[in-house]
Amino acid sequence: MVNQKEKDTKDIGFTHEDFAALLDRYDYHFSPGDIVAGTVFSVEPKGALIDIGAKTAAYIPIQEMSINRVDDPLEVLEPNETREFFILTDENEDGQLTLSIRRIEYMRAWERVRQLQQEDATVRSEVFATNRGGALVRIEGLRGFIPGSHISAREAKEDLVGQDLPLKFLEVDEERNRLVLSHRRALVERKMSGLEVGQVVRGYVRGIKPYGAFIDIGGVSGLLHISEISHEHIDTPHSVFGVNDELKVMIIDLDAERGRISLSTKQLEPEPGDMLKNRQLVFEKAEEMAEKYRQKLLAEAEGLSTEEEAAAVGATEEIPEEEMVTATEE
Repeated sequence: MVNQKEKDTKDIGFTHEDFAALLDRYDYHFSPGDIVAGTVFSVEPKGALIDIGAKTAAYIPIQEMSINRVDDPLEVLEPNETREFFILTDENEDGQLTLSIRRIEYMRAWERVRQLQQEDATVRSEVFATNRGGALVRIEGLRGFIPGSHISAREAKEDLVGQDLPLKFLEVDEERNRLVLSHRRALVERKMSGLEVGQVVRGYVRGIKPYGAFIDIGGVSGLLHISEISHEHIDTPHSVFGVNDELKVMIIDLDAERGRISLSTKQLEPEPGDMLKNRQLVFEKAEEMAEKYRQKLLAEAEGLSTEEEAAAVGATEEIPEEEMVTATEE
């Protein structure tokens, strides 16, 4: 015998309208900017249909499949593959959403380069083009620019295409879509890792300015300021040096963060003015004078350390013993 409750249940009809209303009630609300999981169920020559749980299959065009160029959707997607998609646009007139993988890769690439910049990492990338201002590379799929002033290469800029270069980050600005890098800074950092203050190196004069001379010391440039040429007064570096002159110079400062190397011949002079009177003698005595300079730096450092220790002891003596015990217990 059928009870009344079972009879009432059997009499209830479930129409297509009821089903559509139920879908509307429980359907997820998708908005542009959302990242959702979707399953590939149909791949076409210029795109693919993706099931993301909406009433209508979403569509991803081929140009939105990767941050890099894609010629065939099957290079990126496989039938029945489930992965993340970025909702690019609202539903069109057919109720279909447009999706993107490229946008996800783009956001994550910027996140990665920001992290690399914070770590002050050196990255490598191949030059794919040059223009009047510099060279173009790709970092994590993003297009980066190396200004001409930050390219350290003897060959013509055009000959850099296809070359793999070490690079440091100068600017990472997602909002302005600016990714600027430096080849020169990467080389300077690498070279500077093998240099130290007080070291004597050989170099060649590559440029002369009113304030000093730029010396090539093995692929990186250091500045020999006019005040560090000699103990004697000099009106202009042009009166002392010529381009391509070979010199011995001593490193007196290294600034890795700014990529700057400061040099001196003044500190190598056995007698004041020898750089102007007898340059060869200065070069012959360079190592001997550099050793004296290093000893002087060491003595100054030890003296400073002794002063700091004395100051620390004095400060300790001024604190009453009972206060020190209380502080320790706290």
